[in-house]
Amino acid sequence: IKEFGIFNISKYVRTTVNIDRSTDNIMYLTDTKNPIFKEEQLLLKVLIEGKASLYLYEDGNLKRYFYNVDNNEIKQLVYKSYLNENDDIAYNNQFKQQLWNNVKCSNLTMKEIEYLEYKKRTLSKYFIVYNDCNNTDIIDYDKKGQKDLINLTIRPRINSSQLKLDNSSSERQAYNFDNKIGFGIGLELEFILPFNKNKWSLALEPTYQSFNSETSINVTNLVGGKSISKIDYSSIELPLSLRHYFFLNDNSKIFANISYILDFASTSEIQFTRADNSITDTLDFETKNSFAFGVGFKQNDTYSLELRYLTSRDILGNYAFWGSDYTSVSLIFGYTLF
Repeated sequence: IKEFGIFNISKYVRTTVNIDRSTDNIMYLTDTKNPIFKEEQLLLKVLIEGKASLYLYEDGNLKRYFYNVDNNEIKQLVYKSYLNENDDIAYNNQFKQQLWNNVKCSNLTMKEIEYLEYKKRTLSKYFIVYNDCNNTDIIDYDKKGQKDLINLTIRPRINSSQLKLDNSSSERQAYNFDNKIGFGIGLELEFILPFNKNKWSLALEPTYQSFNSETSINVTNLVGGKSISKIDYSSIELPLSLRHYFFLNDNSKIFANISYILDFASTSEIQFTRADNSITDTLDFETKNSFAFGVGFKQNDTYSLELRYLTSRDILGNYAFWGSDYTSVSLIFGYTLF
């Protein structure tokens, strides 16, 4: 292997370099200030690629940065912890002198180098400034490999819901509440998983939804010959979702997700009345959890649209003879705040 990578996302190069593997663990520091180099063949991660390039090598807790200019030999930027003559911890900051001698331009001053830390963020910024100063095109692999790992999205929706009730007692009764259009709103917190090019995520979305409807059936042995059922159902749903993205281009992607939904009903009931409006029965809610499946589209990591199907949910889990089947289809609009 000479080099490998994901086009325009990340890149590694295989090269022979001198590396100092001196420990930074204070329990094992020595009084040797100078690096102890050993020639090794390593895979270096490219952070900044340009006239001056910056590389990173990681092995457990060991981190070493390397550089080269004009595609010349790759050398380590030297930084080492050691014990001075008073057994205090001291630091060999030779990397600052290396940069001042070999990677400098009019836009960079000694003061800026003095405050440099041996860290990816500050070193990357330094190399970007140097390349800009030399009017050199660069590829910032470090930036391209970083994604927003947390998204907060407000998600209003239109719901089309229906409910079927069934009483399995000797006087069997069935009530069908036809499709009813309702509205809801959710606030989704999405965690992008940092692997597989950020194609997977986990999401948590507290959502308010409601369903209000009325239906009736004929009952011969009931005064008025009719039983009228009214439902007033509102709840806070808590979907826990696993999502997978399919990237179409840099700005557009489609996604599919599966959700396990916890439901917490609030002041909800089903009321039965006769034709004269006298109440014959009232059922309280004890909702069960359910699953949902959704597909959607997202543009510019900001605007999204999802179609979601909620599988059957039992909302009368505390009754022996009553069964219920609540389903819903939602059209969800999304606007990502960050």
